[in-house]
Amino acid sequence: MNIEIKKSKKPIKYEDAINFMEQRLLDIYKKNSNELIWILEHEDLYTAGTSYLDNEIIDKKINIIKTNRGGKITYHGPGQVICYFVIDLKKRNRDIRKFISLIEKTIIDTIKFYNIDTFADKNNIGIWYKNKSKIEKVAAIGVRVSKWIAYHGFSININNDLKKYDSIIPCGISDKGVTNLYEINKQNYENFDDKIIENFILNLQNLNV
Repeated sequence: MNIEIKKSKKPIKYEDAINFMEQRLLDIYKKNSNELIWILEHEDLYTAGTSYLDNEIIDKKINIIKTNRGGKITYHGPGQVICYFVIDLKKRNRDIRKFISLIEKTIIDTIKFYNIDTFADKNNIGIWYKNKSKIEKVAAIGVRVSKWIAYHGFSININNDLKKYDSIIPCGISDKGVTNLYEINKQNYENFDDKIIENFILNLQNLNV
């Protein structure tokens, strides 16, 4: 597979990331460029997907960037690993549901490497951790498909400021919490980026079989 791997060391502006992915999508559609997996971080911001509701904004003073991805409102910021992608589903049987399952497996496999068990929930998109009697989200997923090419991506909370979620109803789900990997286990998450890429590519290869 010819997939470009891009890792940005400095935070990327949200609008710049979206513009870059949408241009890459057109280039892939025209067969002028390779698919993309891009690891990055954003500065503090809130984004709203196509199905968000106004009552999911608790603090009306925050700025919300409306996007064309699926899903509702989420937060991005320092201490969170973001994996964006531009992946051609025409090469993969045009199966969106299977691709979402692949993303879920990629996140679960990566976190499992650090001896933490998480799970997907067919009724609530994202990846979840069972903290005693509480269910808490550790990763958010938001995908858009255009011309059978999937883009946007997922974010995993490593050691981000969880108080930022108090301003919103994260992903429109009010009866569950949000956590990060440091809250679950304060350990060394070095090479986390590389593990995401390794698992993502492996799962994509298996999807092609």
